[in-house]
Amino acid sequence: MSNGDDERADDTDDGASDGDVDTEPGAESDLADVEAFESRLDAAASALEDADTEADLDSVEATVDDIESDLEDAEFPVVEPDDEDEEPEDPAEPLAERIGDLRDGIEDRRGPYGDDVSDAAADAAGTIRGTRWTRDGEPAVADAVEAFLESAGAELDAEFPLAGGTDGDGAGDDADSETDRLADAVESVGETAADGRLDADEDAGTIAALLEAADALKSALEDAEEWSDLEIAEQFEREGFYDRMNAENRKDFPPELGVVRIAEAENDPERILMALEHLDSDFMQENCLDALRRLGAEEALEPVEALAQRREVPAIEVLGKIGDEGAVGTLVDFVDSGNPPLQKATLRALGEIGSEEASQPVANALADEEPAVRSVAARALGLIGDTRAIEPLSERLDDEDEADEVRGSAAWALVRIGTERALEAAAAHDDDRDYGVQLEAERARDATA
Repeated sequence: MSNGDDERADDTDDGASDGDVDTEPGAESDLADVEAFESRLDAAASALEDADTEADLDSVEATVDDIESDLEDAEFPVVEPDDEDEEPEDPAEPLAERIGDLRDGIEDRRGPYGDDVSDAAADAAGTIRGTRWTRDGEPAVADAVEAFLESAGAELDAEFPLAGGTDGDGAGDDADSETDRLADAVESVGETAADGRLDADEDAGTIAALLEAADALKSALEDAEEWSDLEIAEQFEREGFYDRMNAENRKDFPPELGVVRIAEAENDPERILMALEHLDSDFMQENCLDALRRLGAEEALEPVEALAQRREVPAIEVLGKIGDEGAVGTLVDFVDSGNPPLQKATLRALGEIGSEEASQPVANALADEEPAVRSVAARALGLIGDTRAIEPLSERLDDEDEADEVRGSAAWALVRIGTERALEAAAAHDDDRDYGVQLEAERARDATA
């Protein structure tokens, strides 16, 4: 026979048993937490969609901040996957991704601001300054800037005058000063727009109009003729490249080769460098470098050194003829390249430059496995004239197993250095097996007599 207490006890046991079978303790509340976060994120997304002002966006952002803070403190059960090779899923990850998407959406909805106008104006000013405009392009740029300043002045109720003046045809007395004048005026619009007078909500129309004017300026600058738009022949024509040609001296084809030869005859490296920069055929590059090598013009140092850095032998030869010590740093890197033609050209160039800074790298080449390289290295040391080279040169000369070509070059170098010790080292070989060494020894002995 039972009473009510027994029945209640039975009910309690059944409930506990059901709970044990269905899920782990706390799992139901954890699931509710995930759903709660999803609901809060849904509400934030809806508020973002309805936001009209910066204040509305600030409110949505504050809500997202709160959700993110709560998510960082929340603990979720990790559900183990059926496949033990798979990683367990973290319920917080998709929630965090939604928060990131909301933040991106908030940023997309903000602005535009006065700072955006400033950025657009700065970009346009940079284009104006950084572009070489043609004679036709210069007035087009000036017209575009004046139109932009007029539009900006009307929107901002301000004046943006162009400083200075032009010569009447849209271009100033100096192209660089003219472009600076135009760029400065464009930047002044951006500075005014970003000085705090424009509110993103109240002045949205003004900001939009200024950005539209900046876009129109950008398009006009893209349409204006710049130097790079011209064909090479047209650039040459406008630069006066062909001016020295006439019916009598127009003998070569292509005509650019004739210009290079005329320029060489007139010691005018600038036209040769112009051809070297713009004419990339192997034929013209070779002829330009040949002409520059014969001239040895200092004006060619920078562009030719850039070619030499690509290990171009003709350019290295030009550097030797120019003889500027500034090229030594570039050349010494090639001395131990393992490429005999490159090594020989480099060693000759270093010898012609004659900087003692190169003495040690060149002396190291006396141990190169190629006799031809060792020979050129010895002669380079003679041209440099560093007395520290006497000992390694003497060792090459005294080595009976060394190639006669190398020994002859070492003897020549010692005579070239010309100190008493160097001459004595060479003179000691006046009965050498090699005629070339004998000849240098006799010269050394005559020099010490």
